Amino acid sequence: MFLRLAHQHRQFVQDLVMNLQALAIVLERRGYPASCYTCGDQMNSASFMVSLGNNHLIRFLVSDYGITWTEMRDDRELMKLEGAEAINQLQELANLVKQSAPAYASGKALAKKS
Repeated sequence: MFLRLAHQHRQFVQDLVMNLQALAIVLERRGYPASCYTCGDQMNSASFMVSLGNNHLIRFLVSDYGITWTEMRDDRELMKLEGAEAINQLQELANLVKQSAPAYASGKALAKKS
């Protein structure tokens, strides 16, 4: 049972990393500075970042050790979420990108890079 759970977890992390890479590409194409870095070819961890303008930055980290969403403005941490809450917040961002919505989660406008 534990070997199966470990395999499922590895697969989950790999799927999440692939989706983060795709989200970074879409955001870049829409004019937002975004990146997704991974270590090695196994895709067992990633660091995703996007700038929403006006010193508003989102950082999403995923690894075997955990998942975190950190939102910052003017180099100050506004919100930090972990686990399922972090993934839910990432889904909100992805939904807004899909819908090309003019506002982000709490009514803040998505600002394109100049």
